[in-house]
Amino acid sequence: MLSDGWHHIRLDVDKGRLTGNEAVMLRYEMRGMVSAQARLLPLRRFLHVARYRRFARSLFPPDARIGRLIDMLRVHDALKAGASQREIGEALFGAGRIASDWNGGSDSLRSRVRRLVREARAMARGGYRDLMRRR
Repeated sequence: MLSDGWHHIRLDVDKGRLTGNEAVMLRYEMRGMVSAQARLLPLRRFLHVARYRRFARSLFPPDARIGRLIDMLRVHDALKAGASQREIGEALFGAGRIASDWNGGSDSLRSRVRRLVREARAMARGGYRDLMRRR
């Protein structure tokens, strides 16, 4: 594993070892055009580290799901503490917005909180395991 503490690149060694002064043959496998795009980013990351001895932040874009996952963790904690959906909405979106929009003409804010509650419960029932499988 190559790492700077924040970014990681995993190298699998089939035979031999990487320590010592012996030359190492690197092989990178891609099978078909369908997998090529997803497999090019790790290769670009490795080549940048090999050339410049540092990780390129631009090659490690932030995960777009992070904000939603953090909200789900907050919702899970609130549910465990016995909070109502309205109280959860106040914590996430502010008391002022909930006061004006909770019982308004649109149900979008309440629906958003209900979806977060449903997703937080699904994560707690084991859905968190899927986070490691998806890419």
